[in-house]
Amino acid sequence: MNPDDAPRPQQGFVVTQFLVVSDQDRSRDYYQTVFGATVVRERDPVIMKLVNTWLILNVGGGPTDDKPTVTLTTPPDPDRTSAFLNLRVADIRAAYSEWSARGAQFLTEPKDHGVEIRAYIRDPDGHLIEVGQTTAAPTA
Repeated sequence: MNPDDAPRPQQGFVVTQFLVVSDQDRSRDYYQTVFGATVVRERDPVIMKLVNTWLILNVGGGPTDDKPTVTLTTPPDPDRTSAFLNLRVADIRAAYSEWSARGAQFLTEPKDHGVEIRAYIRDPDGHLIEVGQTTAAPTA
């Protein structure tokens, strides 16, 4: 990894999403192929630049000295979640068509909810990804 590619803020902080995956290579290929993420580090952990954010993909594991009661694991039940990636797009129909052609499996076609149109994808480990397009005009 080129040190210049690392998320190293000069002020404040950078938000990075960390996902526990069962197969780093499979997940890296998925995010690269479907969403066009740039690989910064190949593995252990995988580090990717995903448009304007960072994504870390690593295998799970048991407690460590800095998280002594925490075990990292892939989602045990993909139908129950407490967090998910949220990707906002300019044109959800185009994203749906393009990402489906690249292997994304949407749970449904995009659904219009008035202020937004959205649809959901699961990655290979069952992590939920919302794809949404805002339709409401900004309020002053």
